Amino acid sequence: MPPGERSERREWNAEVYHRVSNPQVAWGAAVLDRLPLVGNELVIDVGCGTGRLTTSLLERLPLGRVIAVDRSANMLSGAREHLRPFGGRVAFVRADAATLPCLDIADAIFSTATFHWVRDHDELFASVFRALVPGGRLVAQCGGGPNIERIRVRAARLMSDLMFAPHFRGWTNPWEFASAATTEGRLAAAGFAEVSASVEPAPVVQPNGVDYREFLANVICHPHLACLADAPELQTRFLDALTSQAANDDPAFELDYWRLNLQARKPS
Repeated sequence: MPPGERSERREWNAEVYHRVSNPQVAWGAAVLDRLPLVGNELVIDVGCGTGRLTTSLLERLPLGRVIAVDRSANMLSGAREHLRPFGGRVAFVRADAATLPCLDIADAIFSTATFHWVRDHDELFASVFRALVPGGRLVAQCGGGPNIERIRVRAARLMSDLMFAPHFRGWTNPWEFASAATTEGRLAAAGFAEVSASVEPAPVVQPNGVDYREFLANVICHPHLACLADAPELQTRFLDALTSQAANDDPAFELDYWRLNLQARKPS
């Protein structure tokens, strides 16, 4: 099976992600603060994950509703359980962000830690544009610029090693870490107005090697481990190698995150 197909078939471990995704939740809370809401809107949460941030979004919409969208069945299952107290105010849709099954319905679209998993940002922004009502707003954040560059370089070096290389034949980079300028151009081309984007450093230091390794396994290196799904012993070696190298960083076990902030409005 080609690496791309293995990656598609390897589902997220939603239970672990729910527990280790504190950095994503902290970044997302700041993004949500930038979203202007009256309280009665319909908002699409693109890439809702297990619903930790969707909870905060729903609390800001006492008379509104949320459509929680994710590509992962496991994530949506976790979100349904986590958001059960909100009852019918939240609906769940399994869909790709680049092909949202919505047309002119959302007052706003909110998204964090998701857009960089969509390779074609032109399609992504066209999809988001179609889903918004005239005057609707997009407020989002994802990885951008040199995001996790240190980890990506180290992973690429491992992937070329004779031990691992056969499993990564046909490897396709799963991320799009765009610059602010490129993103502003793409948003404008999709038809958006009041476009702005910026990239900022957001390093995260894990307390120890065990936590660092678990985070790699369940968040960053999810696509790599999918390619090694038929060789569990190589998954272990891959993670061990990355963790060992990170132990010598200063500070040790730092995740070199950079966040791309973006916002725009669909013209009235």
